[in-house]
Amino acid sequence: MKIVRSDLLAIAVKEAQYPPEAPPEIAFAGRSNVGKSSLLNLLTGRKKLARVSGTPGKTRTINFYSINDDAFRIVDLPGYGYAKVSKSISADWGGMIEKYLKSRHTLKKVVLLVDIRHAPSTQDVQMYEWLKHYGYAGLIVATKADKVSRNETQKNIAAIRRTLGAGEGDSIIPVSTLKKTGVDTLATEIEKLL
Repeated sequence: MKIVRSDLLAIAVKEAQYPPEAPPEIAFAGRSNVGKSSLLNLLTGRKKLARVSGTPGKTRTINFYSINDDAFRIVDLPGYGYAKVSKSISADWGGMIEKYLKSRHTLKKVVLLVDIRHAPSTQDVQMYEWLKHYGYAGLIVATKADKVSRNETQKNIAAIRRTLGAGEGDSIIPVSTLKKTGVDTLATEIEKLL
């Protein structure tokens, strides 16, 4: 799959602001500072499509991107788990994400991003349980793969699988946005889903 065009389609905090359902959607979820914006920029070949910030917790909206003239959409869900965000805002994000998961009929899959260097957090496990509940689990991206050795990569992927309770058929793809590795594998998985 080659992405030749990508554009911001809509920014939403509530269902009324979602764009009309039409092409299939692939959503991306993960903790704040897991590298979601960097991955979306690498995947789409655009340096500034998704805003990369030095301050975690910046994505506070659901951002819809039209890909290849709306052949499909990428949906950037708000990052979770950032300690400096108030509990009320954090609860709002949870409600916003759950509303999207429950109501969007064109949603095909949610890609969960976790940091390969650490065991998945309680929030990561909770998110994966949520995704399993709604039927969207099964595709995990382990970001920052350039920060660990090849030997550690396999060990950490096994730990991620175990901690999340991911099945043997669930894909865990190590990705480095710095070295631009793993993104082709992810693109292939997305193409299969579409």
